[in-house]
Amino acid sequence: MAEAANWLDGNALGGELMELFGADLTDAPRRCQSCGATRAVGAHRLHLGAGSVLRCPSCDAVALVLTTLPDRHVVSMAGTWQVPRADLSEDR
Repeated sequence: MAEAANWLDGNALGGELMELFGADLTDAPRRCQSCGATRAVGAHRLHLGAGSVLRCPSCDAVALVLTTLPDRHVVSMAGTWQVPRADLSEDR
């Protein structure tokens, strides 16, 4: 019998990443610092506990640790993240 997955895909973190960065990062590429694989953030594996831990889908290295406190977010990121720029033309 197959075991049930104990993780979600990275898309489940999309709302919190939008709040932090002001952009949708689920399609953004991230290059792993450990194995060098480049995958969309949404393809990563999200483990939930006392905080959120995002792991590389290729080698399971930690990509992001996010803890949300009442007055702030505490974030640790690893690897190379390509964060889209906000569309500045809307502000003009």
